Amino acid sequence: MTDHLLVTVEDGVATMTMNRPEARNAVSMEMRGAMLDAADDIEHDKSIRCVVLRGAGGNFSAGGDVKNFKAYLEMEPFERRTSFERRVHGVNAMMLALRRMEKPMIASVEGAAAGGGFSLMSACDLAIGSDESYYSFSYLAIGAGPDGGGSYHLPRNVGVRKALEIAMLGGKIDAAEAHRLGLLNWVVPAADIASETAKLARRLADGPTVSYGNIKRLMYASHANSYAQHLAMEAEGFGICAATDDWAEGVTAFLEKRKPQFEGK
Repeated sequence: MTDHLLVTVEDGVATMTMNRPEARNAVSMEMRGAMLDAADDIEHDKSIRCVVLRGAGGNFSAGGDVKNFKAYLEMEPFERRTSFERRVHGVNAMMLALRRMEKPMIASVEGAAAGGGFSLMSACDLAIGSDESYYSFSYLAIGAGPDGGGSYHLPRNVGVRKALEIAMLGGKIDAAEAHRLGLLNWVVPAADIASETAKLARRLADGPTVSYGNIKRLMYASHANSYAQHLAMEAEGFGICAATDDWAEGVTAFLEKRKPQFEGK
């Protein structure tokens, strides 16, 4: 594991910390590979029931490592094109691994979430940001197109017309506006971001993990399914949940008028 990504696990919560504070946690090739490996490990570790993605040193992530792009300037245009297609396909593998996880994933955002950092934040299931955080879909600044699923999530979060405005005109979005647009679920004082993230992660980690995975599959598939397909998915998902210990505990707790004690199985 590279020190560009730090991974800790405590009491059912895995925290992935992008750790290049001197570069505002720009995503290096090493970080990308480590995040792919970490996502695979977390996915298969049944003791982990919630994931937090954050950045070190007061920023979430400035996105791609643009300083690293300098070497590409010496290439011929066709070589640059093929090189970046391969590079972005590597990003795609990481994003698919993150999306594949059934466990809820929280983006905890301080400072900048720009470019690929914006895309990473948007790919998480829930997002909590400090009141001093800001957001920029900044691909335009280097004449590039979006990557990391940014152009997939943005129109779903804010609508196509607003997504085009954000992508084509650029600029910074402050935390209050990000919350109003639906990019953030919660805005909290900067001093409270760690404690409020921990509180949210604890609530999710104590919940019915299989049920969360079913909710994620259904919500993310809803735009692509026909009504009949989606109803069939709901029936299948309810059946999967009904076969779990957590479902039995939930029903029993309801009948006994007490709070359920879910174990994630």
